[in-house]
Amino acid sequence: MASPQAPHVVIFPFMSQGHTLPLLDLSKALSHRKIKVTIITTPSNAKSIRKDTENHPNIGLVEIPFPIIDGLPQGTENTSQLPSMEFFFPFLMATKQLQKPFEQVLQGMRVSKSLPICVISDFFLGWTLSSCQTFGVPRLVFHGMCVLSMAISKSVCAHMPHTKAKSVLDPIDLPGLKLPFDLSVSELPAQLIQATDQNDPFFQFISDVGQADCNSWGVVVNSFEELESGTVSSFETFYENGARAWCLGPLFLYDKVEGINKPISQNQPNKLIQFLNDQVTLGSVLYVSFGTQADLSDAQLDQVGLGLEEAGVPFLLVVRSTTWSPPNGLEERLKGKGMIVKEWVDQRRILSHRAIGGFFSHCGWNSVIESISAGVPILAWPMIAEQSLNAKLVAEGLGAGLGIRKSHDDLGSGIEVSRQAICEGVRELMEGEKGRDARERAQALGRVAWRAVQEGGSSHQVLNKLIDQLCAFSGQ
Repeated sequence: MASPQAPHVVIFPFMSQGHTLPLLDLSKALSHRKIKVTIITTPSNAKSIRKDTENHPNIGLVEIPFPIIDGLPQGTENTSQLPSMEFFFPFLMATKQLQKPFEQVLQGMRVSKSLPICVISDFFLGWTLSSCQTFGVPRLVFHGMCVLSMAISKSVCAHMPHTKAKSVLDPIDLPGLKLPFDLSVSELPAQLIQATDQNDPFFQFISDVGQADCNSWGVVVNSFEELESGTVSSFETFYENGARAWCLGPLFLYDKVEGINKPISQNQPNKLIQFLNDQVTLGSVLYVSFGTQADLSDAQLDQVGLGLEEAGVPFLLVVRSTTWSPPNGLEERLKGKGMIVKEWVDQRRILSHRAIGGFFSHCGWNSVIESISAGVPILAWPMIAEQSLNAKLVAEGLGAGLGIRKSHDDLGSGIEVSRQAICEGVRELMEGEKGRDARERAQALGRVAWRAVQEGGSSHQVLNKLIDQLCAFSGQ
């Protein structure tokens, strides 16, 4: 008698670094459990994915071609390659043309009797639901957000409280949701309000993928139950057919817990690590990075650099801009006190370094969960998407960070936060009483995060239950 095949899972990430990385971490967590994982992606994205998963023999890749369409620069296969966010919607529309090759992959698996127990695909790839239904395979959706931000977003779309508020500063009511903070219209993501304009093509796209989302078999969440404070059951009410939200995170910690994490990156600049190693005082360095999507003007980066200098705290500033140069000899004045880096950095390794004591961040969810797991408090400066909700959760809901004070458009074009506000925020986070409280809270949450993914922890148990239910559903 032939031995039973190992369970097989297909993972289909959206072609964006922030959406892909946690699903690669999930792939590794599944591979640790002897589950075969097939990641579907496009040729350009496959290179980095293959490099990241090469030490995991249970993980394989299938490449499908990215379509060439009008309005999108040829060769663009990842949002990091977009000239500006104006191309984001054409990029989204292009991904819909991946449906036919995706179904050809599933058909090949059916012929070889290796259909997966589920497909885990990104929220933006909503069309994968109908494909999965055709082949009788459960589809789980991945948003890349925490439960609370997803629940708020869905509730705003369902109840539209911003249309009923008397003032943008008045707290809004979200039926069925108990928020750990007051939330006003002014604090809602702009994209969320714009996404309720029914005449907007983007609204139609979001409406379609949202419908597919609500009808999926379940939701995979890169968070842990202790962090979500009872919001999971409220969030699940937005889904059909008893779909569950599976809190499996922090996903990147599984590799560390299993003890087979990849070696320290050989690409990490030696000068950067040397700078951190040279710091005598534990937790004295502020790490500053604003993610891979939002673009800061050169004028705003001037304010960041000068504000950091004025704060007098050792810092490591990561800059994406190819046009910005530090103003007025700043880099020379900072020698030994601060470092400005323009190349790729291993953020997870930096956050876990003993010298790091704070993170000045845009509050993308990956950055939030990585910072919390490292026990590092956050100075929150949200910029796009649901980051304003994450920032509220960090600063007010969890008490693991502080918010930055924004300017009132009186400093000139392209400047949202002044050097003075940056200086004050940095000093309070790194040296003030509120910062000390936030650090203690972040460190406590970090300990809970690590326990969650260890054997017997909340996320570890949820992952086992998810696998068991999917195997039972598929008859394996």
